[in-house]
Amino acid sequence: MTQFLSRLLVTIVALPVVLYLVWLGGWWILALALVAALIGLHELYVMARGLRPLVLAGYAGAIATLLGAELGGAAWMMGGFTLTLFLAFVLYGIAETRQTATITIGSTVLGVAWIALGLGHVLLLRGLPEHGRLAVFTVLIAVFADDTAAYGVGRLIGRRKLAPTLSPGKTWEGFLAGSAVAVAVVFFALYEQDFLSIPESLVLGGAIALAGAAGDLFESALKRDLQVKDSGRLLGAHGGMLDRIDAHLFAAVAAFYVSLAFGYA
Repeated sequence: MTQFLSRLLVTIVALPVVLYLVWLGGWWILALALVAALIGLHELYVMARGLRPLVLAGYAGAIATLLGAELGGAAWMMGGFTLTLFLAFVLYGIAETRQTATITIGSTVLGVAWIALGLGHVLLLRGLPEHGRLAVFTVLIAVFADDTAAYGVGRLIGRRKLAPTLSPGKTWEGFLAGSAVAVAVVFFALYEQDFLSIPESLVLGGAIALAGAAGDLFESALKRDLQVKDSGRLLGAHGGMLDRIDAHLFAAVAAFYVSLAFGYA
């Protein structure tokens, strides 16, 4: 099976399921976020096994972070995240590892900060009064459209490397095309929806595009540092879970705080 067909098959199967669970919200989207977080953390900790991350602390911290986001909002989410540091310190004290505390605890907390907090902001977006469902759908579809356009344009006409030391395959042409598509998706999704004004929707689209690109490059930087090509093979040609959600982890955070700045959160 070619990479294109593999990507298409995974998208056809997975995208409707994800969108349906997001539509339902509540415990359904929490369950989706928990599955994505635990798989993503597993992939990261396998890639970083040489750093000796404390996986039990990471898993427990991720669960507490997402439960906090769903049950109590941003304050409880941060409380759950803080638990990660405490658990990592305790487990480091009783574990047998030759790695330093800074590296072991740092790699553990990094995973939860990146993955669980990113997904926690998806839950916070879904919990926005009146417009939560629309907000999450907009972010998911905008990032998906951005990624698709950037991939296609980059393959067809991409010449100038965006960040050759981090991700040699990404180009400025793909980045600009993807960003334009993301802004357009946000504009048309929110146009006349009594949520954001036209200027605000354009700002939100730009924030999602920039944050999504940064999230993609962030994962590329980690993979290059850890000397791996993909985070896993769970999703075929898409790679692992982290390869699929990396942009969303940054874009959801940007979207939530832009919405907060405009008074909608």
